[in-house]
Amino acid sequence: MSRSIGLAHIIRHDDGTSSGVWGIYTLQSAFQPIFAFNEGKLSVVAFEGLIRPFRDGEPQSAMSFFSTCPAGDRLHIEALTRTLHLLNAGACLPQEASIFVNFDPSVFTDRAIAENALRDMRLVLHEAEIDPRRIVCEVTEQKSASQEALHSFVEALRGNGFRIAVDDYGADESDINRIKELKPDIVKFDAHWITQLMESGAGFALLTTMVTSFEQQGIRTVFEGIEEGWQLELAEKSGASMVQGFVLAKPELAPTSFRDFGKGAQPPVAAPEPHKTPAGKGAVRSARPGKVFGRRTTP
Repeated sequence: MSRSIGLAHIIRHDDGTSSGVWGIYTLQSAFQPIFAFNEGKLSVVAFEGLIRPFRDGEPQSAMSFFSTCPAGDRLHIEALTRTLHLLNAGACLPQEASIFVNFDPSVFTDRAIAENALRDMRLVLHEAEIDPRRIVCEVTEQKSASQEALHSFVEALRGNGFRIAVDDYGADESDINRIKELKPDIVKFDAHWITQLMESGAGFALLTTMVTSFEQQGIRTVFEGIEEGWQLELAEKSGASMVQGFVLAKPELAPTSFRDFGKGAQPPVAAPEPHKTPAGKGAVRSARPGKVFGRRTTP
């Protein structure tokens, strides 16, 4: 893979942002803030880069875009999307915020592919004026060609100064083994899975135990898909390091309104909603009860 693989499909705009072109699709970057708990307050510490495809000016789902791409193009598309996110991060995001970008381990089948990808990424980071230490590489749930290839690739990422995150933890039974083998800096919990655990006292206790175990190993945690106030409340109680979701901030297309967050400003955080109840089961008693697991109803 040459440097031109990513940059050859990039279009620069007058406002400093960039978009990508792949076949009939135009690709844009969206960024969603990731918040950290700090003495009872939330602050933006990072952003995740998300791809937004358009066809004939109409938005398409990322899943539909990737499903139309031949498997042989996946490596090139990965390079393009990372290049796009990094260029736009340099133009749109506060300089001290971390940037989460995805890496599909299945496409890095040998050392040469990994080395070329990392060389190109260093060049893009230099152009975007981004310190490599700001980059968090999310290793997605796709299976790698081999465990040896995966370990080699992750060590190469670390050798370039990047941090490692394991994405969608809890979505697969093999996840705990991947944690043990890769020893990531950050674990991102699967949104659907943590919601299920939060629905019961026993599930929440298990969630809290896992968070504590990771923290003791020096691994920070992110709860994804936080969409309601009761989930945010329980995420804080569990000891999670960071949270991400619509109840806090939705993704924004580049150019974003996030540029000034590093200068003391913070995004408008939606007030936690009262604990919602399943339809037809009555009203809630309090927005902040002493102990709540899941959607609480009045007795």
